[in-house]
Amino acid sequence: MSTLATIQAAGRAGQLPPSTVQNISDWLSAGLPSWAVASIDELIAKGAWSEINDRFYRYLEFGTGGIRGRTIGTVTTTAETGTPSAMGTPAHAAIGCNILNDFTLIRATVGLFRYTKAYLAKSGRADVPALVIAHDVRHFSRHFCELAASAWSRLGGAAYIFEGPRSTPQLSFSVRYLKAHAGVVITASHNPPHDNGFKAYFEDGAQMVSPHDKATVAEVNAVPIAGLGAFLEKDLTRVVTLGRPADDAYLAVASKAAIDPSVFQRTKLHVVFTNIHGTGGVMSVPLLIHAGCEVSEVHSQVAFDPRFPTVRSPNPENAEALSLAVALAEKENADVVVATDPDCDRMGVAVRGRDGKQHLLTGNQIGALLTEYRLTKYKETGVIPAAGSRNVAIVKTFVTTQLQDAIGRAHGVKVINTLTGFKWIAAKIAGYEAYLKGALLKETGVALDYDATTFEARARLLQKYSTFYAFGCEESYGYLPNDAVRDKDGNAACLMFAELCAWVKLQSKTVPEYLDEIYLKYGFYLEGVINIYYEGASGAAKIKRILETYRSAPPKAFGDVAVTQFQDFGVAVFKDADGEAIPKQDLYIVTLANGYSFAARGSGTEPKMKFYVFANAKVGGAAELAIVKAQVKTELDRIKALIEADAQKRAEG
Repeated sequence: MSTLATIQAAGRAGQLPPSTVQNISDWLSAGLPSWAVASIDELIAKGAWSEINDRFYRYLEFGTGGIRGRTIGTVTTTAETGTPSAMGTPAHAAIGCNILNDFTLIRATVGLFRYTKAYLAKSGRADVPALVIAHDVRHFSRHFCELAASAWSRLGGAAYIFEGPRSTPQLSFSVRYLKAHAGVVITASHNPPHDNGFKAYFEDGAQMVSPHDKATVAEVNAVPIAGLGAFLEKDLTRVVTLGRPADDAYLAVASKAAIDPSVFQRTKLHVVFTNIHGTGGVMSVPLLIHAGCEVSEVHSQVAFDPRFPTVRSPNPENAEALSLAVALAEKENADVVVATDPDCDRMGVAVRGRDGKQHLLTGNQIGALLTEYRLTKYKETGVIPAAGSRNVAIVKTFVTTQLQDAIGRAHGVKVINTLTGFKWIAAKIAGYEAYLKGALLKETGVALDYDATTFEARARLLQKYSTFYAFGCEESYGYLPNDAVRDKDGNAACLMFAELCAWVKLQSKTVPEYLDEIYLKYGFYLEGVINIYYEGASGAAKIKRILETYRSAPPKAFGDVAVTQFQDFGVAVFKDADGEAIPKQDLYIVTLANGYSFAARGSGTEPKMKFYVFANAKVGGAAELAIVKAQVKTELDRIKALIEADAQKRAEG
């Protein structure tokens, strides 16, 4: 019996759902390479119907971070593994339409090209579509980068790649620097080693948002699998490899993250840095050294390695990922540990306390510290008025600590809350830029060259005509100092946080003491996150059930704590502090009678349901801060357990 006939028989027997049968049939009829057919046959021989279904039940979709998914199957095959590379990369990425492999990557590239070309034509521009591609260190990342560049140039576009792994923020900057029309980063950020991704950017240097994302998805979905074979062989003859000037241009912009660089000359800051095998060391280390820091690297984690062999997860949110750096910092009596994820858009830290030990901080704590410090410094240096201004904004996501809202209000600046994903923060920046350009064009008749305008001049113009973006961040360890880059920037974050640490050291304080001062000033805030993982097709159904039942049967109470407000962002219309409507999304914010609240959403990048829980309490004085912290943590943990139990019950139906 042929492979196709066997698959069709499995469908009739109920071993595979109709969508899976149809997708495999389409792929087989498109003329797959022999290794791909052999891989499907091997899975059939193993009776791995669940694996086959997970690979083929749907096509990869754009989420908050573009396309992201497995490149190596849960059940691997001999045909795919072949002879692995020295770093353990299989000969081929796993076959499947729900897998990031040569076929789905080319399909995404063709769709992005078609949308970009159509967009330019509709805008009356005869430009050749230009694409910049960066990649991290993951399995197949360089291969996927070159394959996408090859496909783009074959289609008639101009493609630029870097000579080696580069960070996501550098890609964001380079799109604007090269005046390209689109960008792509081949990365799965901090996901497990078996994953990779295709993160799409548009000409503003930001991740794609509506209408570009949806329109690109439509173009991608219209690309038939049968036409992809012509692009499988790489041709890099017309692809441009970027050199040192592109790196230097990004470094110059990233160095502007420091508001008061003199603090580094006034005190010697010892930084322990780890890139956790990723791209961070390429730019973060030069930035820190040039600023005047003494930098010690974790040598066992310096080398690029897609297996991330020294950690369970290459995620700076996790204490385990920083353990080697913390041990080195305590051995060398360093001031601070900074760590970046594989594509260096996120940064985690540990700071030395009064006890001499290193203490991990959460993304929310880092963001609050940076918000307070940077707004204060901007006032001291005259960048923004001492009393604040409604034409100055900090931008954060709804799922980021409400301490930042309190800080922003106290400083007299706007606080903009956005949907989850840094692309929404970048969209606000783009809006401020566009409004400024429009206002100046109307007043002077001259079009402003935004990127050629200095940061200081932009800050003045934005406050006069539009809104000056002062800082933005999200709870998942992402921070952006200014608008020269349009995605979270782990390189700049390292420099920003080092500046804060140097300033604190000059005050003869520790960072934990500075954080406590913030709590005493604004109140104590504590956050907790619940991640419930549901893998594969059955897992996707469970996440869908949770989301749907939250809408159809909203929770009324959690234990003895009643729900006082339920906000459904997928149905109701909500507006931000600028009066702009928040795009519809399956996001729920639930307020409780005890003053706590939480947000619920499905992850756009991983197979999980996420709950972000927010707690706060007033603090009467320094003497009671420790007691308040303990009380709030106890109550937060109790509420988290109740929320998770309710979600598990909803998932099972």
